[in-house]
Amino acid sequence: MRRWSVPAWVRDAGLIALAVADAWFNMATHTPTVLALAVVACGALVFRRRFPLTVFALIVPATLALDIVVAPIAILYTLAEQSRNRRLLAGCAIVAATALAGPWPPAEFTKTVQTWSLIYFGYLVAVTLAPLLVGQLVQAQRDLKQRLVEIEETREHERACYAQAVLARERAQLAREMHDVVSHQVSLIAVQAGALQAASQDPLSREAARSIRTLSVATLDELRRMVTLLRASGSRETELTPQPTLAQLEQLIATSGIDVDLTGEPPAYVPAPVQRALYRTVQEALTNVRKHAPGARAHIDIHAVGRTVEITVTNTAPTRPALTLPSSRQGLIGLRERAELLDGTFENGPTPDGGYRIHVSLPTRTD
Repeated sequence: MRRWSVPAWVRDAGLIALAVADAWFNMATHTPTVLALAVVACGALVFRRRFPLTVFALIVPATLALDIVVAPIAILYTLAEQSRNRRLLAGCAIVAATALAGPWPPAEFTKTVQTWSLIYFGYLVAVTLAPLLVGQLVQAQRDLKQRLVEIEETREHERACYAQAVLARERAQLAREMHDVVSHQVSLIAVQAGALQAASQDPLSREAARSIRTLSVATLDELRRMVTLLRASGSRETELTPQPTLAQLEQLIATSGIDVDLTGEPPAYVPAPVQRALYRTVQEALTNVRKHAPGARAHIDIHAVGRTVEITVTNTAPTRPALTLPSSRQGLIGLRERAELLDGTFENGPTPDGGYRIHVSLPTRTD
């Protein structure tokens, strides 16, 4: 069912009309100064979403001179909906309450008015906190919806990765069976046919043995080709092949859904196990960024240092709050174990700016 919503310009027009009516009915004197302050306060509401703090500063003088409530409450709500600085929001609430409670002109600030103003100030602090709390609630609801969408996208991505990994394991198992069992048996058939061809005295038997041997050799060639395709498939349905290499890094980055910068390049020769370890490191790091640092940028640097290749994945601090998700914490442990098996080093930890850094160094030669 499609929800009906009021256009933004209609809401803005209604809010400004309500603010004008509030200012007009609460205007004790119609002096040019008071009228100008009211016009500025009501007109500034048009820009409250783009420049909320500036609009708040323009509304405060009118709040001090007039007993208006619509414009201050509207701008406080907008500030709370957009800003995450709670100290700033609390300060704005106090300033608005002070402007509403203070008498105008200041010459009327007698002892009786002073006592009443202090009581009224406490009441107005509570009143100004209400739009702040509602705005913060709306902001939290918006963040929660966005995080739920990201979680669902992550789950879909993980389900696709799991399905591809299952297919990869099945292909690898099938390739092993074909190589170890079928190829072995066809090879025996070819050998036995060759022996029969050499030992047989009957021309028909020799011809039959030769045909069997020829067909067996052709079948072995086809099996080798099929095993090669199964072990390293380049089809779109199996992008996560069982043996990833550094050549697939750009494709991994492009499909990660993260803003990533890639600098440097690996040495000319990198052993296949090292390439797989580096690929898995980047894959795990980008997955962690998606889960635990929403909105963060990532930087990947890969370069050679002597007889080692080093890769560093660093991400900035998240721009949105992250929800606590279930985690087995086995990803980084697996990366560390993989690096140690290859006689390399693995380092990870937070950065001073609130981000995270993963660094892996692996040897490219064993001599």
